[in-house]
Amino acid sequence: MSVNIARQDQRRTIAAMLSRAFFDDPAIRWIFPSPADRSKRLPKLFALLFDTDADRGMRLVTAKAEAATLWRAPGQAQTGLGEMLASLLPMIGAFGPAIGRAVAVSKAIDAHMPDGDYWYLHIAGCDPMYQGKGIGGSIVRDGLQRAVDGRFPAYLETPLERNISFYRGLGFAVTSEWVVPKGGPRFWSMWRPA
Repeated sequence: MSVNIARQDQRRTIAAMLSRAFFDDPAIRWIFPSPADRSKRLPKLFALLFDTDADRGMRLVTAKAEAATLWRAPGQAQTGLGEMLASLLPMIGAFGPAIGRAVAVSKAIDAHMPDGDYWYLHIAGCDPMYQGKGIGGSIVRDGLQRAVDGRFPAYLETPLERNISFYRGLGFAVTSEWVVPKGGPRFWSMWRPA
C-alpha cells in the first residue's frame, strides 16, 4: 500500500473522503444531528482541518485517497487560543449553528489530552467502501513508523467503541473513558508508548 505526504491540491478529495468516513461517527452525529446538515458541512470542516494541521505535523494519504491521517507533532496537539482566533470565521462557516456543540467536543478533547511530548493522531479516516480491507491499518502504521518510530509515544481518542480493538492491534491501549458534558458522546483515550 503506497502512502504519501498529502499535497495541497488533494485537499478537496481528502475532505470529501473524510466526510464519507465520518458521516456516522457518534461525535459528528451529535454535533450535526441532521443528515442533510452533515452532508453540507462536513466537506468544509475537513477542508479546514486539513488546512489547520498543515503546519502542525504530518498529513498522509493513500495513493488513490482511500484513506488519510492527520497527525499533530509533539507539542502541537491542543488547539490553542491563537489557532482558534485565526480559524474563527472559517469555523463558524463550517459549523454554523452547531458551533456550540463543536466547541463542547473540542474543549472535552483538550481537557483529556495527556501532558508531555507525543504524536497526536488527530484524524484517521478510510472511505466506507474500502473499510475492512486493511487500508486504514496500513496508513496508521505508516504514520506511526514515520512519526513515532520509537522516539515518541502516540495518543488518540475515539468515540467508536468498535475502533478500540483496531487500535489495540496497532499497539495502543485504552487509558480512560469519558463523556462530553450535556449529553455529548462517549470517548476512549488511547496511548501507544514509545
